[in-house]
Amino acid sequence: MRQITFVTALVSLVAGGNAFGQALPASQPNYVQIFIEDVKVGHEDEHSKVEAGWPAAFEKAKSPYYGLGMTSFTGPLQAWFLTAFDSNKTIGDSIKRNSDDPVLAAELARLSRADSAHINQVRSVLASARKDLSRGAFPDLAKQRFFEVTIFRVRPGHEADFTAAGKAYGAAATRSAPETAYRVYEVIAGMPGPTYLVISSVPAFGEFDKVFSDGEATMKGATPQEQALLQKFGAEALINAETQRFRIDPNMCYVPKEVRAQDPAFWMPKKPAPPKPPTSQH
Repeated sequence: MRQITFVTALVSLVAGGNAFGQALPASQPNYVQIFIEDVKVGHEDEHSKVEAGWPAAFEKAKSPYYGLGMTSFTGPLQAWFLTAFDSNKTIGDSIKRNSDDPVLAAELARLSRADSAHINQVRSVLASARKDLSRGAFPDLAKQRFFEVTIFRVRPGHEADFTAAGKAYGAAATRSAPETAYRVYEVIAGMPGPTYLVISSVPAFGEFDKVFSDGEATMKGATPQEQALLQKFGAEALINAETQRFRIDPNMCYVPKEVRAQDPAFWMPKKPAPPKPPTSQH
C-alpha cells in the first residue's frame, strides 16, 4: 500500500468531512483514491500479514483517515485499497500528515519495502463521484463484507452517451427494483479515459442473488426509450465492461474502534495458537 492514504475502497465504495474522517462515511464522498495491487500467486497470506502493519501504524499515529481494504474473489489476483475524500485539499492534507510525521513516514517506507516482495505492480487511481448517476441508500460500511465493481471503458467523445444510459438505467431501476443501490464514479486520473466505476456492496455473498434479480427486473421494466438509450450506448459508446467481486480483508482495514467493537469476531478474529512441538519419547 502507498503512503498517500491507507485504503479503499469502495467502491469505491464509498461523507463529507475529512477523508473517511473520524468515522466511516454515511453518504457518497466526492472523491475516492484507489490503490490496486497485483498480488503474486501464492503470496496471498504473506501479503495480508504485511498489510496488517499499515492500520497498526496509522492507529499508533492517531490518523483520522480511515479506509477499507479488499481482495479479489474473481478476476486477477488483486488487493484494492480505497480511501474517501471530500476535496483535493484533504488529499493534500493526508499526504502532508504522513510525510511530516517522521516515525510514521519511516514505518510506511518499511512496509512499502516489505510489500514489494509480494506484489508485481501497483496502480493509483483517483475517481470523482457522479452523484447524478448513483442511486439508492448508502450502505452501512461497517457491515459490508463483499463488493462488486464494474469498470466501464467508454470511447472518447461518448461521455454523454454514458450519462444518458446511466440515467435511463437508474429511472428503470427506481420503478422496477426500488431497493437497487450503487455508486458511480468517473476516473479523473490513473487510468485511460473515459472510464467509469459502478460500485455496490452486500453484507453476505448470497445477497448477490437479489442484486442479479433486481438487474433483470430493471432491464425488463425499461421503457422503449430507455432501452434505446441503453442499446445505443452498448453499440456505439462502450469499449468494454468488466465486473469483479471482492471480499473485505479485516487485516487490511483501518476502521474506528467503535466499528471493530460492533463485530469483533470479524474485525478482530482470534489467531490460531501455534502448534505445540512434539514431545520426545524415550
